[in-house]
Amino acid sequence: MSLTASLDASSATVAPGEEATLPLQILNSGRTVEEYRFEVVGACAAWSAVEPAVLSLYPGDSGTVSLVLRPPRDATVPAGGTTFGIRVIPTGDQGDTVVPEGRVTVLPFTETTAELVPRSSNGSRNGRHQFAVDNRGNVPVTVRLGAQPGTEQARVVFAASELRIEPGHAEFAKLRVRPAKRMWRGTPVTHAFQVFAAPQPPEGEEPPAPVLVDGSYQQEPILPRWLPRALLTAALLLLVLVGLWYALLRPAVKSAAREAVTPEAVRSAAAADRSTAPDEGGADSGGGDSAGAGTGGGSAGPTPSPGPSAPGDSGGGDAAPGTPTSAQARVQDAVGGGPNTGTALEVPAGHTFQLTDIVVQNPQGDAGTVTVTAGEDTRVLSLGLENFRDSDYHFVTPILVPAGGKVTMTIDCRRVGRPVGAPAPSRCSSSMFLGGTMRPDTAG
Repeated sequence: MSLTASLDASSATVAPGEEATLPLQILNSGRTVEEYRFEVVGACAAWSAVEPAVLSLYPGDSGTVSLVLRPPRDATVPAGGTTFGIRVIPTGDQGDTVVPEGRVTVLPFTETTAELVPRSSNGSRNGRHQFAVDNRGNVPVTVRLGAQPGTEQARVVFAASELRIEPGHAEFAKLRVRPAKRMWRGTPVTHAFQVFAAPQPPEGEEPPAPVLVDGSYQQEPILPRWLPRALLTAALLLLVLVGLWYALLRPAVKSAAREAVTPEAVRSAAAADRSTAPDEGGADSGGGDSAGAGTGGGSAGPTPSPGPSAPGDSGGGDAAPGTPTSAQARVQDAVGGGPNTGTALEVPAGHTFQLTDIVVQNPQGDAGTVTVTAGEDTRVLSLGLENFRDSDYHFVTPILVPAGGKVTMTIDCRRVGRPVGAPAPSRCSSSMFLGGTMRPDTAG
């Protein structure tokens, strides 16, 4: 081998941001002039160089080059030792390459920055911030968090008292600024505060200066500014409404009430009061025409008040007293089995029944026909079951059912309904409730 290379020192210590130099001796023991190139291998190659980069030597001569180590001051170069090598490559005979080795130790350093996000906050009860701490050093660091003593009007509370941060990373700590006293109303007050991040140094080293960051918290009143104005506006609006009631609406209501008290209304109320007492017989004021029927629970016309008997009545004078009477019937019928009839009331001998009210119910929602008859040939109602569930009828002029006459209900079922949420029935089912007055016949 015609090449000899050796380092004057096999190890070096360098601080980040500074540089260290290691001399490298080269001897050409060959018989020809040789040129040598140098390459640094290992983790430090990115921040190392050999100066000069090329060296020429005559046979038997020796020369010196320098390995310059320049680690940057950032977190990309971790603290600690690492090995390296310098590859010496002859230009003429590249097979005669040698690689002397050494070790470099990078010293640790600590660099910490901090930022308050957001810098200012506001609220009626507290202000919320995040304290961001960034480790720009090359070793893990533990940071103690706190607030500088200042005004007693607000205090700073951290969610965590310490943070451990790896090199090249940032950590966040939540904090709240709480006022010492609540403010219900008034002008917002701004409280300034200062927080710090103090890195903890290794044992035996002097602690670095803490990082200080200023912030502010604006304390707002709990009751908003617009609340008094809104309450005043609501009070004025209430007074206006009360004034309108007494000035316009109340007189109009009283006037309408007075206009409603007519002689007809008085006579109608008196007739309703006497309906529970014995009535006087006689013909209706409207004559002997049959009464019309109305659905939906309303009467087809006003109920006539009792009056003196008309000429031609069987009584010729005062009619015999009547008894309020009601009855009901429920009829069921199967599909295709023909109509089925049920009797609700049969008039006893010596009496006449005055039919005034009928309520018909179809609770299952069946389809078919329902017929209500009174006496021998009087068909009172004929309805389609599918057209109603509950239907009531009130007659202004009562329907007279003579002695021995019957009030019946007949249904002819075409389709059985199905009630919601109940088992399906097997037959149609309808019911009828009737009301009126049972009067004894008077002698002629």
